[in-house]
Formats: sequence, structure tokens, C-alpha cells
Amino acid sequence: MARISPEVAGGANVIALLDTVARSEIDAWTLANSDDGYNVLVGSHGPMRKSCGGEFAPSLLTFPSYDTHPNVLNHELDSTAAGRYQLLHRWFAPYAKELDLPDFSPLSQDMIALQQIREQGALEMIQHGQFAMAIAACSNIWASLPGNSYGQHQNSLASLAEIYKACGGQIAVG
Repeated sequence: MARISPEVAGGANVIALLDTVARSEIDAWTLANSDDGYNVLVGSHGPMRKSCGGEFAPSLLTFPSYDTHPNVLNHELDSTAAGRYQLLHRWFAPYAKELDLPDFSPLSQDMIALQQIREQGALEMIQHGQFAMAIAACSNIWASLPGNSYGQHQNSLASLAEIYKACGGQIAVG
């Protein structure tokens, strides 16, 4: 669960969205076997089935300190994404400066993700239960959300809505 309080984040729906993004970006096995994703490097995954049969062994890639973004390049994926919301290294310093963050701790990661949601105009949407609109607004930030053009696996809106509701989020009717 997000470490930021609902009061600071803007309500229970915002916390549920943060938790949904984390569960979209990072699989359940990796979340369970790490510090809830906060110390995870891109490329981590739980056991996966191969299309031709068999399984890929789980791979838990973590970083040891929250002092700063780890800036570890995954050469296979050409990415420095890290943390619960898979933030790229190039975005850490600007957000840390803008938000006056001392480190890459779980709370700092929550604050950055919250700012990204705010910048997409999705904060009020999610506060009002407009889940599908908020996901669409944030799809250019997180590759696992439906509607982006990153060419990576996207989770369906229906599966994300189920996660969101299980995390305590309310979806407006109508």
C-alpha cells in the first residue's frame, strides 16, 4: 500500500489509484518479495509461463538504498526505471527539486507519482471516481496502462478497475 496518507494524497481514491499503478507496473510476486515494489529495478518479475511451455524463473532485481534514484541501466530493456512506479532516472532530479524531496524513499516515490497524476489533470478525475478518464490521462506516463504507444504489454481497463476497487477505490456511476 502507498505510504503517503490519504489526507496528504487527496483521498482514498488517490491512494487506490497509486496502488493500482504499482500493481499494473509490477507483478504481485515481485511486490510480495520486495519492499512493496519501492526497491525494485525494471526487469524484475515473478515466475512466468513460456509460450512454448515451461517457465521463466523469477528474477528479483532490487537496489539497496533509498538515498537517491539508483540509476541502474537494464541493458536488455534500455531502461533505468526503478521503484514502485518505475520512474526513469532522468525524471528523478527535476521532481526531487520541484517537490523538495530529500531522497528516493517510499514517501518520495509516492509524492512523485502523485505529482505526475496531478500534471496529467487526473487528480480531480480520480477524486471524483472517474477511473477510466484518470487511467487514460495517465497512460502516457505508465507503459502498463491501456492507451499508450510504448509497444509494451498493457493491462486492460477492466482488470485495472478490479484492482482499483479491491484497493478501496470508488468508481462513479453514470
